[in-house]
Amino acid sequence: MAETALELDNVSAGYGETVVLEDIRFAIAAGETVSVIGRNGVGKSTLLATIMGHTTLHGGTVRLHGKDISNLSTYRRVHAGLGYVPQEREIFPSLTLRENLEVAARPGTWSVQSVFDLFPRLAERAGNMGNQLSGGEQQMLAIGRALIGNPTVLLMDEPSEGLAPVIVEELARAVKRLAQESGLAMILVEQNSRLALSMAPRAVVMDRGHIVYDGPSETLRNDPAKLEHFIGVVKA
Repeated sequence: MAETALELDNVSAGYGETVVLEDIRFAIAAGETVSVIGRNGVGKSTLLATIMGHTTLHGGTVRLHGKDISNLSTYRRVHAGLGYVPQEREIFPSLTLRENLEVAARPGTWSVQSVFDLFPRLAERAGNMGNQLSGGEQQMLAIGRALIGNPTVLLMDEPSEGLAPVIVEELARAVKRLAQESGLAMILVEQNSRLALSMAPRAVVMDRGHIVYDGPSETLRNDPAKLEHFIGVVKA
């Protein structure tokens, strides 16, 4: 049985006194990929923010490879093995693409060259400044910057948002390659439910701060009525 990479045990969290997540029980094994889907505003991004230490923890425990990280600062969580691709991408506009990668590099398998191998488009733009990149290139760079920190668990928040379909396809191929080859545990928050269900064999559905489904993506793919019951209008 694969080692548990990340576990949330009875976690309640939110912003200040406001509780957004309640009684979250969730675990992901090393090398496993999970998609998190649900309507807008149900707590998907807050789930990732809680794992990263950006929220107020009201109860429960967050463990990374069995170690309690509930009280660690965000940067210590990164050093412990978390990688995060935020929805806003947060590229440094005044650094070149290569410098954006180099500033985040930590020892391990991933290097500037291996990021370029995953995203050849980035190699062509290596000398461009962050503010000279398209939205798709910025998203690839945000993923590459998380990878070059050599995490064991990678969190991605809405990676396809606002991108052209051809770029979304390119990102989906890269994520599937990571799932097959990297050994990373990955949690993918994605509004496009069909894309999410195609990229991960396991799906988690959230509603009003709770997990209401945790099981095979195939079950939801094959039962549109069930999927619509959970998330409303099904995005193509």
